Amino acid sequence: MANTFKIPESVLVVIHTPALEVLLIRRADVADFWQSVTGSKDAPEEAYWQTAVREVWEETGIDCAPDFALAGALQDWQLENVYDIYPRWQHRYAPGVTRNTEHLFGLRVPVAGPVRLNPREHSAWQWLPYQQAASSCFSPSNAEAILMLPRFLAATAGL
Repeated sequence: MANTFKIPESVLVVIHTPALEVLLIRRADVADFWQSVTGSKDAPEEAYWQTAVREVWEETGIDCAPDFALAGALQDWQLENVYDIYPRWQHRYAPGVTRNTEHLFGLRVPVAGPVRLNPREHSAWQWLPYQQAASSCFSPSNAEAILMLPRFLAATAGL
């Protein structure tokens, strides 16, 4: 059986309410590793927005696909982070691949409500005020994205 490596292109989706409450989910494989929705492309030709829609559904049960109520709520922030892949996950990538490109999105939901987790990936969820969510993230790039949330909300409101 051929080894399938992860594609070093991923999304980060900050799910939030209008009141700046942010959803964080805790990884099942690492204690105290809280994060936003993240995930890699399934194929090189997969568009980032397709990856974002798929990962949000897989990790939270929130459907923001076309023809669903939240379809227009997924916003491409037109930002990317390039970072070194953590050594603990290096084996998931092809030999010689050491960096990942992460494309940022925001998803505005009407209220902070319950989510459906995939128990193989995540063990808990919580909604926190954005500043507290940022300080609870393991990943510095995730924390930075959450701290940008007020700026993106102001931009989408036409301010």
